[in-house]
Amino acid sequence: MADGRMKALAQDLEDEEDMEAEEEEAESDEPDLSLWVGEWQREPPERPHVSVICVRDWDETEEPAETSRESQHKRARVFDSGESSQYAGTPSSNFQFSSDTEMDYMIGFCDDIVERQDEAGEGGIDTNSQDLTGEKVAQAENPNVGNAEQPLPELRMDLTDDLLYLIFSFLGQKDLCRAGAACKQWHMASSHEDFWRSLKFDNIPISLENFVSLCNRYQNVKELNLSGVPRADVLFMEAARYLSRLETLTLGKGHLSDAFFQDLSELPALMNLSICDSALGGGINEATIQHDRLRNLHIVKCRSHRIAVRCPQLLKLSMKRSSMTHVTLHSPQLRELDLSSCHKLSDAAIRAAAVACPKLLSLDTSFCSCVTDETLREISQACTSLSSLDASNCPNISFESVKLSMLVDLKLHSCEGITSASMAAIAQSRLLEALQLDNCSLLTSVSLDLPHLRKISLVHLRRFVELNLRSPVLQYIKVSRCSALQRINIISNSLQKLVLQKQESLVNLSLQCYSLVDVDLSDCESLTNSICDVFSEGGGCPMLRSLVLDNCESLSLVEIRSCSLVNLSLAGCRTMTSLKLSCPSLKKVNLDGCDHLEVANFSPVGLESLNLGICPKLSIVHIEAPKMTSLELKGCGVLSKALIKCPCLVSLDASFCRQFVDESLSGTVVLCPLIEQLTLSSCLAIGDDGLYSLSCLGRLTLLDLSYTFLINLQPVFDSCSQLKVLKLSACKYLTDSSLDALYKLGALPSLLELDLSYSSIGQSAITELLASCTNLVNVNLNGCTNLHELVCFLPAAISLDDSCPSDSANVDADMVSWKSERLLEVLNCTGCPNIRKVVIPSGANCLHLSKINLNLSTNLKEVNLTCYNLCSLNLSNCTSLEILKLDCPRLTNLQLPACAMLAEDELEYAISHCSMLESLNIHSCNKVNLEDFERLHTACPSLKRIQSGSLGGT
Repeated sequence: MADGRMKALAQDLEDEEDMEAEEEEAESDEPDLSLWVGEWQREPPERPHVSVICVRDWDETEEPAETSRESQHKRARVFDSGESSQYAGTPSSNFQFSSDTEMDYMIGFCDDIVERQDEAGEGGIDTNSQDLTGEKVAQAENPNVGNAEQPLPELRMDLTDDLLYLIFSFLGQKDLCRAGAACKQWHMASSHEDFWRSLKFDNIPISLENFVSLCNRYQNVKELNLSGVPRADVLFMEAARYLSRLETLTLGKGHLSDAFFQDLSELPALMNLSICDSALGGGINEATIQHDRLRNLHIVKCRSHRIAVRCPQLLKLSMKRSSMTHVTLHSPQLRELDLSSCHKLSDAAIRAAAVACPKLLSLDTSFCSCVTDETLREISQACTSLSSLDASNCPNISFESVKLSMLVDLKLHSCEGITSASMAAIAQSRLLEALQLDNCSLLTSVSLDLPHLRKISLVHLRRFVELNLRSPVLQYIKVSRCSALQRINIISNSLQKLVLQKQESLVNLSLQCYSLVDVDLSDCESLTNSICDVFSEGGGCPMLRSLVLDNCESLSLVEIRSCSLVNLSLAGCRTMTSLKLSCPSLKKVNLDGCDHLEVANFSPVGLESLNLGICPKLSIVHIEAPKMTSLELKGCGVLSKALIKCPCLVSLDASFCRQFVDESLSGTVVLCPLIEQLTLSSCLAIGDDGLYSLSCLGRLTLLDLSYTFLINLQPVFDSCSQLKVLKLSACKYLTDSSLDALYKLGALPSLLELDLSYSSIGQSAITELLASCTNLVNVNLNGCTNLHELVCFLPAAISLDDSCPSDSANVDADMVSWKSERLLEVLNCTGCPNIRKVVIPSGANCLHLSKINLNLSTNLKEVNLTCYNLCSLNLSNCTSLEILKLDCPRLTNLQLPACAMLAEDELEYAISHCSMLESLNIHSCNKVNLEDFERLHTACPSLKRIQSGSLGGT
């Protein structure tokens, strides 16, 4: 039976489509393509795809009795339409139709489907009628669907009304129309009044019939937007009888006739009316807007000769940028009136309009150039409750004789007539909270004592010289581009932030602001040393936390005492020679560009770190910082006297302090016993007394004495037994005997890193050092000119014979058994010009050695290494290298660029014992065939990358 119904339905659908195709051919020349509501005039060029859902009642004989609990809801059988609906993702009230053709079609299609479903009766769709069923649509789309051998694909859904409401709440109005065409249940769900309370047709043409049909169908609409819709007034007048509950109406970009305003009375619930960019009324006649319940009226950029507003309940009226010569107001309850940019309104017309509203609270006459003081005086007398006035860009007002006792907000931006005499009238507005006086070019001084003033703006006042403000609640002040301003006096209990940047002429600043936290006086070039008293104790800013005095070039002596100051910036104060800070809470100080600072006193401060290395002329420094952990004096070349009391100090860098003497060093280490890292590089004045004083530093682990004239290191060995890192780079006066205590007496047992680069240490001392100091992890011998050979980790008495390099790898392990396993990991011998041979035998027990750098050793001829954990070997630019023997099974990186004397056979033999080698660089190796990589791969199959001059790598 079901198959018969589906075949009949498919046949009916095909006949209907044939008839429609014939009608299209007959009416192809007709220009009207719209669809009337409930009638099919013509099929649109492209019919929107709609999923068709068959709804039918369940037969009690087909289903168990348990399904009867859902019998009040329709169970839908859905056939895939091949096109999914596109959801708007926002509430339906925000949707706007894309075109009038699509809008008209969806309305007509929805009505037609619903009418046919109604004909089928309440129980479902009659399969013998011309209604749309799933079988007919499926056969119309695919003729093979009717074949019994091909089962019909289906998806059974059970959607209750509540679930449908939830789903449809995410759809836009266009998708709601599509969903409503599916079945009667969906039509009822999509027609819920919650989805159609707002209709928006911004710039979307719609036919009169469809608009009236929509308004008739959804009479609970509360918001309607017809902005940009052609003949919007006609649409509205035809459908006004259905919009009895409309509360908000928006129109624009057209012409609104007198009949439109007359029909507004048919909307008893209307409260908000917005009209934009429209012509009102007919010709020279008066456009009258009359409504008993209207609350808000916006007429923006509209054109009319005369406008009359008779709305007894109107509270807010905006006629901004509208072009009219006269306006009549009969709105006794009006609270807000906006007449800004109404250039054609005369002074008398503005006066008459405002005076007619005795309860007016807010008035905007900005850009009305004809407004005078007389108009403002009459308004102040008629509107005694006026609290907000915007008279910006009104050049004819001086405000000298205007008294507005209830005024709270006053804007006089770009009023050329405002002078210092106007301040007397403004001062009588005792309730004033916000004042704007920007671009008042004749204003020279402001003196106000207002108990409620909270905000004031003074921008671009070219003749402004003096500012005196007194307000206990002042919270915001903006003073900018007042190039002549010299004196400022502010008294406030609420002001927290003050920004006075680029006030070049400011000389005197007096503040009594007990809540002030942040002050920025950047680029105030005329400020003198007396400004420091303002921000010190007793200066009137007891809560100050941040102070910026950048580029205040007149400051020479800065002395600040404050218990609350946390951040201080003096960057660019190039004339400052003395700085004294007594700020226990100070956490950060910026002294960039203070090139002439000679004396610095930080006592006490809460700093945790400080960098004074950018002050090259600093000679005396006194620091008392209980929380400081890091101090940099690097570059203070003339620093001769330093008193540093920082009990928590961990790192001190006094590099290049050439006049830093033993007395200063001794006093510092006594007061800073927790120092762990001490850098005294290029401190040429440090002697034995200063080094002996280091015994007070029980935690000292790093000592840098590079570039000094030290000869005797015994004070270091005696006082710093816990050292882990010792740097003696470029100590030209050290001799072999200077290091005797290290390898003969076992000094510095915890030493892990030793830097002897570019020193004068000789061959024998280096050999003994490497053989005896087994605890060393990192040794730096870069640039040691006295190093001739590195036959490692054997005492001088057991050195290998240079003439028998082949025997060097077979040294008896018993000869070095007197030493335990070595911890050496990194060995650097870069740029040693006289070294000729490097031999590390297996018996040296260098089980941790992982990296060796021998690059730029131009006279190196032989390298023989047996290091089982070596990973990286750099022999770059060893131009004399001829013998290379490697037994390094874990070597992964071998650098041999510019090894011009190394033969290819020698290289193959060397890498054949490096089973994990991955990267090989043989750039500019003249004796190696750079195009025959196969031999190298054969010798070392693990190779992944070979760098050469010709191919770059393979």
